[in-house]
Amino acid sequence: MPAYLDHASTTPLHPVAREALLAALDDGWADPARLYREGRRARMLLDAARETVAGVLGARTSEISFTASGTAAAHQALLGTAAARRRAGRVVVVSAVEHSSVLHAAQRHERAGGEVVTIGVDGLGRADPAAFEAALDAHPGTAVAALQHANHEVGTVQPVAAVARALRRRGVPLLTDAATTVGRVPVDLAELGADLLTASAHKFGGPPGVGILAVRTGTRWANPLPADEREHGRVPGFPNVPAVVATAAALAVRATEIDAEAPRLAGYTERLRRRLPELVEDVELLGPGGTDPAVGLPHIVAFSCLYVAGEALLDELDRAGIAVSSGSSCTSDTLTPSHVLVAMGALTHGNLRVSFGRDSTDADLEALLDALPPAVRAVRERAGAAGL
Repeated sequence: MPAYLDHASTTPLHPVAREALLAALDDGWADPARLYREGRRARMLLDAARETVAGVLGARTSEISFTASGTAAAHQALLGTAAARRRAGRVVVVSAVEHSSVLHAAQRHERAGGEVVTIGVDGLGRADPAAFEAALDAHPGTAVAALQHANHEVGTVQPVAAVARALRRRGVPLLTDAATTVGRVPVDLAELGADLLTASAHKFGGPPGVGILAVRTGTRWANPLPADEREHGRVPGFPNVPAVVATAAALAVRATEIDAEAPRLAGYTERLRRRLPELVEDVELLGPGGTDPAVGLPHIVAFSCLYVAGEALLDELDRAGIAVSSGSSCTSDTLTPSHVLVAMGALTHGNLRVSFGRDSTDADLEALLDALPPAVRAVRERAGAAGL
């Protein structure tokens, strides 16, 4: 693949994580709950990994648990908090642009008799803290609220700290899905002020099949799943110690790479956003761009092309050796547009998300810039829209 530009979906295993994984397969295969030598060795590796992750995220080791995926972490975070705070109320507040894992958990809560209140966003995909305050004032029986750290489709950074302060005054915990930001930009749980945080290892160079669930001390949380003694009673099942060790290794090394990498990736996104209107007619840039890390992530660019089906454009680029994704979930079987773009009031068809990573190069960007104009023309010609 000449140009892999879908790092926001998943990114290759970091070389340091690969080394840690291979070593842990030999040393950490045993049950860490057992007291014999092999079990104690596995336990030491698991504890060290937990300590590493906690240190990077500004959390206590007792606040960190490892789940089977970032999706599982989001499900357990939201449903567990709602279950523990049933007496406070049955309302869950979410932003309209949350990842589907959070929205699906909210829908599950609603089907069980709860209520879900959705907060809209502006044209850049950003939620207003005042809207969260108004929602809580209108719904005093709110159990938990959710606001992602940054959007997974357009890269918009959300005002999590401001929302957390407003919620804390009302005694309502905040969950932030940080899968798009952990390992990409500095993330400190204490600075964000969130009560729960989730992340996914394969997004930052760890192995697939590991999620991170952080529940701050003092946050009321009850396991929504059958009870289990492992992972502080939060996550059932035998832990994948080698994968957790590799996750911690990836996160630790990513923390040392962020400062140098972010300006390079922001340069790619800035060049792409500048060149797109010059190369492709009728293109709409989405989100804030990554030049200001307080507003937009440095590695994501989203845009829509008029008169183009996103899936057809993906296929055309794939034939040219370019791997990107479509934020438009409008597929032949669901015909459902991206909920993020709908909430933003943006064009939902012909949408692409380009996301850079640690392995991205100038050659990758140039390959995309070379391939995109003829790809768009080809799709428009097939659709009979070339001259529009």
